[in-house]
Amino acid sequence: MATEIAASPPPGAGDATSARTDAPAPPLRRIWNHYAVVKVRKALVVVFVVANVTFFLGRAMPGDPIDVMAGRLTQNGMTMEEARAVAMNSLAYDVDAPLHQQWWDFLVGLVTFDMGNTINRPGVSVMDAIGAYLPWTLFSIGVGTVIAVALGLALGMVMAYRRNQFLDHVLSVAASVLGAVPNYLIAMVLVVGGGMYLGWFNPIELRGTVSPGVQAGFNLEFIGDAFFHASLPILTYVLAIIGTWMLVMKASTTEVLSEDYVTVARARGLRDRRIAVAYVGRNAVLPLVAQIAISFGTLVGGAIFVEQVLVYKGVGGLLLDAVNYRDYPLLQGLLIIITSCVVAANLVADMLYSRLDPRIRD
Repeated sequence: MATEIAASPPPGAGDATSARTDAPAPPLRRIWNHYAVVKVRKALVVVFVVANVTFFLGRAMPGDPIDVMAGRLTQNGMTMEEARAVAMNSLAYDVDAPLHQQWWDFLVGLVTFDMGNTINRPGVSVMDAIGAYLPWTLFSIGVGTVIAVALGLALGMVMAYRRNQFLDHVLSVAASVLGAVPNYLIAMVLVVGGGMYLGWFNPIELRGTVSPGVQAGFNLEFIGDAFFHASLPILTYVLAIIGTWMLVMKASTTEVLSEDYVTVARARGLRDRRIAVAYVGRNAVLPLVAQIAISFGTLVGGAIFVEQVLVYKGVGGLLLDAVNYRDYPLLQGLLIIITSCVVAANLVADMLYSRLDPRIRD
């Protein structure tokens, strides 16, 4: 008996052990493991990896970037000494320094948004050059994506509700054709067909981003002129991805229509409009939220071809100029910025998806 009493734990000892086990995590650990913080950490890692890949790929290319840049600058009447001086001042790092020192200088410049000066535009920083063109690309792609997603989701639901009917067959064929045609080919058809043959618009008047003499600002003249010049890129992006959204939404809606809760909602006598919006539409869109960011990233990658065809002065044309003129600082900055935009779009999609379906945060 004495042994049993001595071996038995004192009163409350089990509760204390359980309390220590169930104690809440420290505040910093809870913040570090929060869903949003984890997603932000992963996004920063992706941008960091891409930035380092561009850094080492640029130095793995054959030839000395200073000699390449100086050789091109001498064609503009500069002497070799002047051209080399301009080329060296354009870089945000010392090409003669050890590789690890160049890498550290590159990271410091990346954090401080100092990526050096462009070669093709002497005296203009990389960030200033990108800042002058990137908003136009984001504007046209953003508006085109919103319109395409809204119309695609609506038409996809109509196709699901009218499946195997004439309207469904017509829209399915149109969506399949649009989804298979590259965006730059759509741009060419719009210019040649709609502009030159049918005469619906003058392609020359739509070139550029704003008309000469129009001052930037939050006024109707500037906003209307910006939409006027961006109308063809926006229409191109809408036609390029609306077919995919129609087919994807049709498949998702068809799957949701067979769920039990839709049958129960109909048995309860709910109106078809409420069932379509609150039950079918919301649950059909939920799995597609993350794909919006994928569509955005696809359009950013293809903007270089669309903007060249339509002579729209966005980041796509700037990227092509950087490749043609071997503007290494500008090319490096563009790749990092474009990657950051795509990663940011995916991050926003993840955050929105977690709000729509809180279960994924567990």
